[in-house]
Amino acid sequence: MKVIVCGAGQVGFNIARYLAMEDNDVTVVDQVPDLVRRIGDSLDVKGVVGHASHPDSLLRAEAGDSDIIIAVTQADEVNMMACQVAHSLFEVPTKIARVRHQSYLQPMWSHLFSRDNMPIDVIISPEIEVARAMTRRLQVPGAFEMIPLVEDRVKLVGVRCNENCPLINTPLRHLTQLFPDLNIVVVGLTRQNRTIVPTADEQMLLGDEVYFVVDSEQLPRAMAAFGHEEPEARRVLIMGGGNIGLFLAKQLESDYPWCKVKLIEASPARAELVATELNKTIVIHGDVLDPDILEEANVGITDTAIAVTNDDETNILSSLLAKRHGCQRAVTLINKGTYEFLITTLGIDVVVSPRNITVSTILQHVRRGRIHSVHTLREGFGELIEAEALETSSLVGAPLREVNLPAGVLIGAIVRDGQVISPRGSTVIQAKDRVVLFASTEAVRKVEKLFSVRLEYF
Repeated sequence: MKVIVCGAGQVGFNIARYLAMEDNDVTVVDQVPDLVRRIGDSLDVKGVVGHASHPDSLLRAEAGDSDIIIAVTQADEVNMMACQVAHSLFEVPTKIARVRHQSYLQPMWSHLFSRDNMPIDVIISPEIEVARAMTRRLQVPGAFEMIPLVEDRVKLVGVRCNENCPLINTPLRHLTQLFPDLNIVVVGLTRQNRTIVPTADEQMLLGDEVYFVVDSEQLPRAMAAFGHEEPEARRVLIMGGGNIGLFLAKQLESDYPWCKVKLIEASPARAELVATELNKTIVIHGDVLDPDILEEANVGITDTAIAVTNDDETNILSSLLAKRHGCQRAVTLINKGTYEFLITTLGIDVVVSPRNITVSTILQHVRRGRIHSVHTLREGFGELIEAEALETSSLVGAPLREVNLPAGVLIGAIVRDGQVISPRGSTVIQAKDRVVLFASTEAVRKVEKLFSVRLEYF
């Protein structure tokens, strides 16, 4: 597949990296020569120095032969125009654009991104995606990750093994013996910044971060099995009133009306604007690093503090201050990947990466075959994939113990006619089953082939 990525920043770099690792023909366009040089030196991709929306730049990127254009530059207008030019002049079949400014995304302008007006197939709004991801974290107290799958019948949950976890030093193969009626499969571990695709003999150790797939109806039992029975948040403090903070507050007002929400914003003009947009949220003008402002927000009796300012360092420090003042849980927005592994050791409970969320959202529109959703689990670890099994797939028709799964692939759940099936060696996948699996980065391309339609199928 031939892909053009417009923008060589963090998101563009990671999209190009994932697609290049899977042997796609990737070209990256950016007007900053140093960024193009860096991406060309680091990855097996072509680089074009030029303005992403200029026809001559797309011509040098061979847009006429491309299957997809992904526009993720810093400017919404450049992203939209790049897709328009790619459609009008080069007839690129699939066009994906990152659009940040919320005015473009208002429901009243929904006809803007249509084939007759601006022919963009997929619009990605990082702020909205991040706010939704943070809301999901609030649904499962004690989890640092939660992803709903297969119409929310299955969930991927990430938890830490602390002193209260009764499963420490227990081989994974014993989970089915200890909990025979619990549909749960551990698909990944992180230990001292090292990622592990577990075998049946692997044990969970104190401090491990565990990713498991579970039947949504059994989630409370699964969390209790890992020693996590924290109460649902009733008091939430949002630190930062930008687009993410505002959208998050609106979601909490709409979906969690029992929550008491407060928001701190440093800019007086922005604080006033946010206050007019919200109905029940208390908006406080002040510095999130000011102890007096935190006291005014009653951070000491707050269940969850969510730091979403535009500065990583401010988010980290404000989260630590909130915890020091007595806040039970801190959720922190981090853009720089170098901080991710560091800050969990400082006592911050949940890290949310806009880059990973944006990349995951884009990749699920790029994957081929009957793949319904894709979610990146930590940088360089692997992906959680939800796909439909086809009649021609080698997965179908044989017990799983006889299926030659690629190395680095673990099946987490099978959903058939609305029923969740926990995979065992004797389980037989049928055509049209929805399969949830984890694939290490090296195995993703092989998983694509498992769920692709072969020519003989027709």
